[in-house]
This record gives sequence, structure tokens and C-alpha cells, in this order.
Amino acid sequence: MSDQQADKHFGETKPMSNHAHDLIHDLNKRLDAVWRYDQYVTNAEKANEEEIVQLWKEAKQQDMELIERMRTLLKKSL
Repeated sequence: MSDQQADKHFGETKPMSNHAHDLIHDLNKRLDAVWRYDQYVTNAEKANEEEIVQLWKEAKQQDMELIERMRTLLKKSL
């Protein structure tokens, strides 16, 4: 089979829109991140690094807000 024939159907299968896929992909990354932020906060607390503690808490809060917004938009898109 030639390369041209092998590539013939590339990109044909699209079970959902690109933007819905993008939302799901980024949502997954952010869900993983907010889970890790708690460990980052703990590490910074153990090192008595209050500024860094606040940084991770703020990052978590911002991601939680984006996660909720993404979930709402994803529901509308599917």
C-alpha cells in the first residue's frame, strides 16, 4: 500500500468537534493539576514558604474556576 493510500482516510473519523476535543483535553490537564496543587501547598508549608503556599492556592482557585467554566461550555457543545 502506498503512503498516499495509507493517508487517504487520515482525519476522516471525527467523533466530535475539534473545539469539544480541545475542551476535554485541557480540562483533563487542569483536573490533574488541581489534584497536584494540594501536594505543592503541603511541600511549601513544610518549607515555611508562605508566598509559595499562596501562589499554589491561587493557582488552584483559578484552575477550579476555569474547570467549572469549561464543564459548562462542554455541556453546551456536546
